[in-house]
Amino acid sequence: MKIMFYALRPFDEQQYCEPYKARYGIDYTGTPDVPRPDNLHLAEGCDAVSTNPCEIRPEYLQTWAEMGVKYLPCRSIGYDHIPLDTAKKLGLRISHSHYPPDGVANYTIMLMLMCTRRMNEIMLRANVQDYSLPGKMGRDISGCTVGVIGTGKIGQTVIRHLSGFGCKILAYDLYPNDAVRQYADYVTLDELYAQSDIITLHTNATAENHHLINAGALAKMKDGVLLVNTARGTLIDPDTLIAGLESGKIGGAGLDVIEDETGIYYYNRMGQAIPNRELNLLRSYPNVIVSPHTAFYTDVNVASMVQSPFEALDAYAHGQPYAGEVQM
Repeated sequence: MKIMFYALRPFDEQQYCEPYKARYGIDYTGTPDVPRPDNLHLAEGCDAVSTNPCEIRPEYLQTWAEMGVKYLPCRSIGYDHIPLDTAKKLGLRISHSHYPPDGVANYTIMLMLMCTRRMNEIMLRANVQDYSLPGKMGRDISGCTVGVIGTGKIGQTVIRHLSGFGCKILAYDLYPNDAVRQYADYVTLDELYAQSDIITLHTNATAENHHLINAGALAKMKDGVLLVNTARGTLIDPDTLIAGLESGKIGGAGLDVIEDETGIYYYNRMGQAIPNRELNLLRSYPNVIVSPHTAFYTDVNVASMVQSPFEALDAYAHGQPYAGEVQM
């Protein structure tokens, strides 16, 4: 078994490849470049192609399948960059990575605290030596009602860690979890919208929840609601987000993701004009924190994400099911 790693980062991911090669007895090769028509041949002789979120065209899958590639183990929890219909047609098996939920959960709570305490505004003014108090008064999260949409591993961890702050916690999920009930009350989505001071998103990107936060949903929310998103940018309609910020209906936002990150995250675009209206507008608001999809980025998580493709291939080689396999 052999894996071809595309977009293999030499400054953090690569150090983990050799130890996992030794542990699982699975070979690998890699390039720091994303897949392109001129480098697809690098997957010759490999059983699997592993990628981070990047542009994957249907014809790339066709080319790899013709080379004998059978598996597409992603080094990310999200796999929406893979053309699923094409993969299914070609019989390619897709899997996603896993990592402990604590890093993203704690980052989410950090964004909540920064939003409630107006930290971005405070620091922007401090950078120009404005140390006055007017306009800086925040809210204590302990007195807030927090609505958590999605109670999978990360959502559950947010709820459990947030419970120590003493705030009221509401939860919504299609599949309620009994472990959550000791910390939060499950309610309908409309009830969560109506009662929450802060709403945080922790669900996968699917066709069903595309633009879950839209104009209709926003109309049901409290004036001045704070939105936090460390999941997927497509969960929030950008036009609704901008309009809500402009009107004051949305009092602030902590966003680690935006709808269209292609060609932006994770590249050095310093000094360049970036043609992305959503990002450019969001960066102009002092009550919005925009971080470049880094909630996951800890040493523990990166190691786990590199381990996942080796783990998946080891399971397949031994005819065993893999928990991270995407069912298509």
